[in-house]
Amino acid sequence: MTRTRAIRRWQRLACGIAAAALLHFGPAAAGGREPFGDGLLWRISGKGKADSFVLGTIHVADARVSAIAPPVRDALARTRTLAMEPLAETFDARVAELEEFDDGRRLEPLIGAEAFAQVRAELLAQDVPGRTIERLKPWAAMMRIARQPRNGGEPTLDERLLQAAQSLRLRVISLELVEEQIASFDAIPPDSQVALLMHLLRNRDALAATTGPAIDAWLRGDLAALARIADRSVERHPAMEYHYRQFTRHLIHNRTLLMHHRLFMPLRGGGVFVAVGASHLYGSQGLLSLLRKDGYRVTRLWPP
Repeated sequence: MTRTRAIRRWQRLACGIAAAALLHFGPAAAGGREPFGDGLLWRISGKGKADSFVLGTIHVADARVSAIAPPVRDALARTRTLAMEPLAETFDARVAELEEFDDGRRLEPLIGAEAFAQVRAELLAQDVPGRTIERLKPWAAMMRIARQPRNGGEPTLDERLLQAAQSLRLRVISLELVEEQIASFDAIPPDSQVALLMHLLRNRDALAATTGPAIDAWLRGDLAALARIADRSVERHPAMEYHYRQFTRHLIHNRTLLMHHRLFMPLRGGGVFVAVGASHLYGSQGLLSLLRKDGYRVTRLWPP
């Protein structure tokens, strides 16, 4: 498999993560305004260092959000390195292996025959082999079902940034290994994995309806509004709050900490363009807050 195909495989998984994260962005902190609630492109400045930049992307293959805006293109051209979420240099077979139970467990006993029949029908329609469906971990089944279909082959913004970086001959680094991202999913407690999958199966239409408002909020650079979408979901389904928080803890906050760690040395040299999902930027636990605590000056550039 070529590097490009491997990257696209994991960008498709990222689209699935985004579809779920639009719902499980995590309830906003109660009381007070969270920092970095507005803006998508930020300049990261440090004494004696070339400027770096951070862009919050949305992993959806939609023409409304996949174009590279002029301020983003200009910032990218001023850097030497593009740092992104997983760029997997692996085979699909390895990814499939990590999505499946390796200890004899099966999906059906965890979610029941009726729900499994629904999962099986949907994934067979995606040409997933029946034997694979039987062995899928609940989170993997959820991601495959939640994955947004490609709109006529439209690339994601992340893919366009990668193409632009390659044309500029930038160094490209991944902020996370494939195994580390899989470990983040595996760390979600089993009961929460099951609850989130069942919630998706029971509320497909309502959950899908959040995609449009999320895209609109991203286009405005309104990360706080994205968080409020999740708040409203929790209000409608209070029994899911614990499971939402588990998802957010492992898939957003813990991965943000890892990305921050991986950026420590590259940012010391400056000239880095960081492109990560917008959910990793927002709030006191977000990447921008962490960088500000490191002593960097964080300045919003776009939207103005």
